[in-house]
Amino acid sequence: MILSAHQPAYLPWLGYFDKIARADLFVYLDSVQFEKNSYINRNRIKTPQGALWLTIPVKMKGHLSATLRDSEIDSSQPWRAKHLKSIAMNYSKAPHFRDCFARLEGLMSGTETNLAELCWQQLCFWLAELRIATRVVRSSVLPVAASKTNLILELCRHFGANHYISGALGRDYLIEGDFRAAGISLEYQNYVHPVYPQLWGEFLPNLSIVDPWMNCGPDSIRFRECRP
Repeated sequence: MILSAHQPAYLPWLGYFDKIARADLFVYLDSVQFEKNSYINRNRIKTPQGALWLTIPVKMKGHLSATLRDSEIDSSQPWRAKHLKSIAMNYSKAPHFRDCFARLEGLMSGTETNLAELCWQQLCFWLAELRIATRVVRSSVLPVAASKTNLILELCRHFGANHYISGALGRDYLIEGDFRAAGISLEYQNYVHPVYPQLWGEFLPNLSIVDPWMNCGPDSIRFRECRP
């Protein structure tokens, strides 16, 4: 069995979905700690001036001792309307804007106040849009209590996985010898981003899923090749 895992992410990039699609099982790591200035609560879209961050405001008090399932959104700020307005302003000329934006408005009409729950609901939406059938499990419902390399190793053991797909940054903390001893092979994702038709000049990679979704349409997105 091939397993991959990642923290929740807001409007993830193509590489996030590539890692899910290549696995038999994906673990949604909502039991880990919130990381400030990460892609958990923000991502980028493209504008005529370059990349623009869309950030979900998060209540920061106590976040250093809390997990993502405890992280709360600052709902006093009208971030949903602001994000929709920014997307509409910058993608209204995209080929698939009309159909996609209507669905995005529905997605953004939720009332979630918990960050991990919001990202979970959105992940389910994107997996359906991209027709990814990989089984997805939330780590917060599993009887696995560990951190960093031990967490990943225990998740692999729990599900009987013999191959783990890690992000490139996994080299910084995974103890490869422990995986070899457990009979689990490690693969570090070496993602080559596809080039596809894009608005606003020179191609800019590693943007939110919103960019290829609006420009290519959900039926034409390829994680390593995207055509109009």
